[in-house]
Amino acid sequence: MNASEHGFNPAFNMASIKQAINEAVERVRMPAPTRLRDLIRQIRAARTAAEERTVVNKECAYIRSTFREEDSVWRCRNIAKLLYIHMLGYPAHFGQLECLKLIASPRFTDKRIGYLGAMLLLDERQDVHLLITNCLKNDLNSSTQFVIGLALCTLGAIASPEMARDLAAEVERLMKSPNAYIRKKAALCAFRIIRRVPELMEMFLPATRSLLTEKNHGVLITGVTLITEMCENSIDTLNHFKKIVPNLVRILKNLILAGYSPEHDVSGVSDPFLQVKILRLLRILGRNDVDASEAMNDILAQVATNTETSKNVGNTILYETVLSIMDIKSESGLRVLAVNILGRFLLNNDKNIRYVALNTLLKTVYVDTSAVQRHRSTILECLKDPDVSIRRRAMELSFALVNSNNIRTMMKELLLFLERADPEFKAQCSSNIVMSAERFAPNKRWHLETLFKVLVAAGNYVRDDVVACTIQLISEAQAQQGYAVCALWRALERDTADKQPLAQVATWCIGEYGDLLLYGPPSEDVEAPVNLTEDEVIDVYQRLLWSPQNTVVTKQYTLLSLTKLSTRFQQGNEKIRQIIDTFGSNLHIELQQRGVEFSQLFRKYEHLRTALLERMPPMETAKPQANGIIGLVNGESEIEEDKTMILEQLPVAAPSDSSALLDLLGSSEFDTEIPAVVDNNTPVTAAPVINNNDLLDLLGGLDLSTPISAPPSFPQVQSTPQIFSPTNTSNFLVDGLLNSSPVQNEIPSLVAFDKLGLKIVLKLERPSETPDLLVINMLAQNVGSMELTEFLFQAAVPKTFQLQMLSPSGTVIPPLGQVTQVMKVTNINKAALRMRLRISYTGDSGPVLEQTEVNNFPPLAWQ
Repeated sequence: MNASEHGFNPAFNMASIKQAINEAVERVRMPAPTRLRDLIRQIRAARTAAEERTVVNKECAYIRSTFREEDSVWRCRNIAKLLYIHMLGYPAHFGQLECLKLIASPRFTDKRIGYLGAMLLLDERQDVHLLITNCLKNDLNSSTQFVIGLALCTLGAIASPEMARDLAAEVERLMKSPNAYIRKKAALCAFRIIRRVPELMEMFLPATRSLLTEKNHGVLITGVTLITEMCENSIDTLNHFKKIVPNLVRILKNLILAGYSPEHDVSGVSDPFLQVKILRLLRILGRNDVDASEAMNDILAQVATNTETSKNVGNTILYETVLSIMDIKSESGLRVLAVNILGRFLLNNDKNIRYVALNTLLKTVYVDTSAVQRHRSTILECLKDPDVSIRRRAMELSFALVNSNNIRTMMKELLLFLERADPEFKAQCSSNIVMSAERFAPNKRWHLETLFKVLVAAGNYVRDDVVACTIQLISEAQAQQGYAVCALWRALERDTADKQPLAQVATWCIGEYGDLLLYGPPSEDVEAPVNLTEDEVIDVYQRLLWSPQNTVVTKQYTLLSLTKLSTRFQQGNEKIRQIIDTFGSNLHIELQQRGVEFSQLFRKYEHLRTALLERMPPMETAKPQANGIIGLVNGESEIEEDKTMILEQLPVAAPSDSSALLDLLGSSEFDTEIPAVVDNNTPVTAAPVINNNDLLDLLGGLDLSTPISAPPSFPQVQSTPQIFSPTNTSNFLVDGLLNSSPVQNEIPSLVAFDKLGLKIVLKLERPSETPDLLVINMLAQNVGSMELTEFLFQAAVPKTFQLQMLSPSGTVIPPLGQVTQVMKVTNINKAALRMRLRISYTGDSGPVLEQTEVNNFPPLAWQ
């Protein structure tokens, strides 16, 4: 029997002995370097940044000197220290080649540090990056699973497109390995490769499909993650994987019904990480797909009702379930259940859960307003939360819930919130209250009372548009002018230094209707001034004009108002003239000019003063522009006056097909609407200068063969109040699941566009009094985290329809905000409606131009 039969290899043992002798000699010749823990201790002991730099520079110099040695036995320790220095922010690029030497080492400990250094120090811009490809390929074919795992992790972290293409076949082979550890690592590596090089996706499809049959949860969760990435990047792949919905439903059901498994149990929930991944994939597969949504309705209901909510793990699964329910074509009862779950989140003690619930309800309110209305009282309670983020979200959601049925109760709560709100809330809250009152006020008196309360509560934080809106309303409501002037006089008598907008409105109103204040009939439901004299009014005006705390704008209002009072009062003109004369030498040029000009009305142009200062006629409507969440989300259509939108003919530069089409916009095959740039949210005549080719692109593809029809007139669209009947039951979680109230709008909404963080929803309504008219409420939502500016929405329909577009609510969409716009389509021939849309905006990556066509309008919208 020879030595080899006993497992003795003389050649191998001699090489090992020689290597050990060389290492011993090396250690004797070169002293051992500082250990990593000692270096960390020295750096932490440094009292100043200069001392720390001294320690780091000294150690880097030593490490450089050891790198010059060809066979350094301390290379692994030195690279570990260098990586720590790199994590502190100091340059460590000189260790890149040493990492490659460690990767090529046969020892696992060296490979581990080498691959870690490669992931931290290398990127695809470095030439050294190309040298690692061969090492990766060798280690991917290693017989040791941990070496293969290191190579796969490194490839996923630093793979360039070229490296990914070279090694994709190796990764795909490892996804079929019998070793579960290797399959898991390979699937994650494939996920990173697809993200870098999407065209390699098709190579991994067969192996990915087989991952769903795994029993190992680690492999299963990586497989679901990989499929999710594929479906998000490719429509074809999404359609390919829709057939796996039953498989996912079965896996999720097994997780719910499975007994206790200590390997996967987290706070009493079986593998919540896998459940969340599956729910997210189901949401992607069921979006805009009725069949897929139908297959997952039952399992989503089971998850929503059977998940334990006492721990945060269960709340996480419920949150993902709610997102899936609201994003797919789910049943109305299931959506009510989802909203009730969010309502229960609002009662949670954890402020993070409350914030998440409010944030989700803010998106959900546009899908099912009536279900969210059930939790209105809980949402209003969140206005009192000590956390500023929760208060902000609760305020935005509260305004989204306002409608004609709850306007009184909602405004009462929101006015209380405005009084005690932080200064950062007052401007937005006051503008939104004014906007809500403008849309849903039950009568003029209530409208005026609300505006006056806003001016008092918000003080100097009121925006200029609120002042203009209040003045316009007083001018328009002639029957309430006596009440308004008395109420504002009571407010003006008090100190208004911190309420400049209130002083401006009050002085304007008293200047216009001062005769009603002193000589008019007393108002029935407001306390009229007792024995008020002209001198008392003038004294208050003098105090306002001389007060250094009042702004120049307020003094301008007051000076003009005082001049007008000279024609409203029966005596006291001499005192008014003396006050005005003092402003002829005022230091502020604007006040000085007014003082000089107004003084002439008491001297040279005395005969013109009465005619010049007579009452102004009722002003035209100027609606405020609110920077908040007030849109067409309450189930009611916007009340608009009849407005004629006239599109001027565009000039013809040269006879061509495109210019000929543009010349015939009024009587051509199409009816188009180009939004105009408007001020104060007032529609004006649109005469845009646009590119001919752009307009042809927008119109191209629609029907050109239909006959010409005469344009009909557009009747006024009246709002239809939506009645909500919130019910209080003992088990509100399933309230409405079995007996859900019918939705007022029988025509379902459409998602016309959902891409790059911008979602456009079309809500359809047909007024009963005008069956030929379809009102489309366009809601553009920014679901991303970056602000979208210069937003422009354009639409075109075949010429058998007549299209009218009202002005949008704005052109800037903040994160989680929205812009609304109303379109009116008249369809006399009852033809199937089709619409071409062009959307342009500027995002964080620059200008974006998208175009889409909506062909799936429900029959109820046009029959």
